[in-house]
Amino acid sequence: GNIRQVDAVVHVVRCFEDPDVIHVDGSVDPIRDIEIINLELALSDMEQCEKRLAKVAKDRKASPDEKKALEKLLEALNNDQPARLVDLTEEEEKATKALGLLTRKPVIFAANVADSDLAEGNSMVESVREHASKEGAPVVIVSAQVESELVELDPEEKKEFLDALGVEEESCGLRALVRAAYERLDLQTYFTSGETETRAWTIMRGTKAPQAAGVIHSDFERGFIRAETMAYDELVEAG
Repeated sequence: GNIRQVDAVVHVVRCFEDPDVIHVDGSVDPIRDIEIINLELALSDMEQCEKRLAKVAKDRKASPDEKKALEKLLEALNNDQPARLVDLTEEEEKATKALGLLTRKPVIFAANVADSDLAEGNSMVESVREHASKEGAPVVIVSAQVESELVELDPEEKKEFLDALGVEEESCGLRALVRAAYERLDLQTYFTSGETETRAWTIMRGTKAPQAAGVIHSDFERGFIRAETMAYDELVEAG
């Protein structure tokens, strides 16, 4: 019910064969699955746009930017194009943001594979990559089975397990998915450190220091004077 409030959509796609895990359609076809979900999301967005456009058409005070944007979006959706591929002006974007269109949100594809394919993927993953490349969407290889096992292991056991699979923790799975989400949403993290704790704060890439301080507390932004910073690599090098 709250999916329209999210910043991005992670589309988990089955990319493994397993006779013990029955697919609702009787066969494994990641592109078919993607297209089915995309159609459902598009139909939902079309309904949103049509309802809103009907209201705007009756409202003399309605923004002309909103009407133009809704017409552009509906045209794309009716032509099997996701709303995120529609080029809107800044004013049109603001006028329609409250709709929370699902196909307007950035998408990340998580290709769910068997543990044996976690290191290099498979032909199904390649088909997902080809599909995703059409709109510049990232694809991350994950294995839900492996992730469920990793949560039961301590750090040393986890490393041994991943080494046996021939993968590094940063290159696939949840860590890689988080990194892909950060890049897709243009986010970055900065850390504050004191005597009692070190904390991470998330900001948009390019945020200036006063606004970054405001993420901690609005008073810090209003009374901002200066910030002492250190690059992450320098901190690691210094030990």
